[in-house]
Amino acid sequence: MKAAIIEKFGSIENFKIVEVTTPTPQYKEVLVKVVASSVNPLDCQVRRGDYKNELTLPVITGHDISGVIVAVGPGVKNFKIGDEVYYSPEIFNGQGSYAQYHCAPESIVGLKPSNISHLEAATLPLAAGTAWEMLVSRAQLKINQTILIHGGAGGVGIPAIQIAKAMGATVFTTARKVHHPFLLTLGADYVIDYENQDYIAVINQWTGNKGVDVIIDTIGKNALSASGRILRQFGQVVTIVDTEQGQNLIEAWGKNATYHFVFTRQNRNKLDELSKLVESKKLKPVLTKVFPLSAIAQAHDLLETKTGNNNFYGKIAIEIEH
Repeated sequence: MKAAIIEKFGSIENFKIVEVTTPTPQYKEVLVKVVASSVNPLDCQVRRGDYKNELTLPVITGHDISGVIVAVGPGVKNFKIGDEVYYSPEIFNGQGSYAQYHCAPESIVGLKPSNISHLEAATLPLAAGTAWEMLVSRAQLKINQTILIHGGAGGVGIPAIQIAKAMGATVFTTARKVHHPFLLTLGADYVIDYENQDYIAVINQWTGNKGVDVIIDTIGKNALSASGRILRQFGQVVTIVDTEQGQNLIEAWGKNATYHFVFTRQNRNKLDELSKLVESKKLKPVLTKVFPLSAIAQAHDLLETKTGNNNFYGKIAIEIEH
């Protein structure tokens, strides 16, 4: 099979499209013909070598798959050949989604939502799965609670807004001004222009200095220390960003706050819940650009440079040629 491999960590030029051995499904594994994948910051971090101590070269990166099961290993009970599935491969095993075929434990695989394409489905497992873990598994967001989502136009922010609204929350989010109309169509109740507004002052004004129940951090910087200034008593902060040393959490201590640090896990249950939201049209993939696997370097380049493009939002999908 063809795969995009990394033989040394570093720049996008290090990707090579080569022939490698097609994997064989083992006990309770399925073999999936990969129709589509997508590009995530995690993929770029792996390629650059941010996790080189966790991986052995050569590496196939990529953490989203939508495709069709073409073989099943012994002991598989929940899937059959021909099933359309989607999932996020196990992280740090060096066998990612940038390939024509992929083997995965059936426990991390879910049935693809029936009302969207493989390209759309491939934008969801890692980003929307992370948003689900932050909102549901960790914060246990409740109806009528208030939530601030930092980076609403980002890969995790977009599904997080939609999931939070489906759960009955009032959603505040931050984004560049150009993205405000789009985020309002997703269901955001209030959007803050973080480039020209002090989000802390705005949140306190909008909430009458009561603050919000939950804060979702996808941006890092000083978000953890600043969160205490806009949290309600017993509020929660959930972050997916590497924690910087020197964060002062004294404000959060006074609020009896809970902090959650999330490195997303793979499991079928959350994929099944996401599929229900997609099929009920409460969660819509936002697919902005499609590249073939042969242009994986260009896809990575776009993701790493899109922060300089004020008009770019949504996900980049990868179409796997066969």
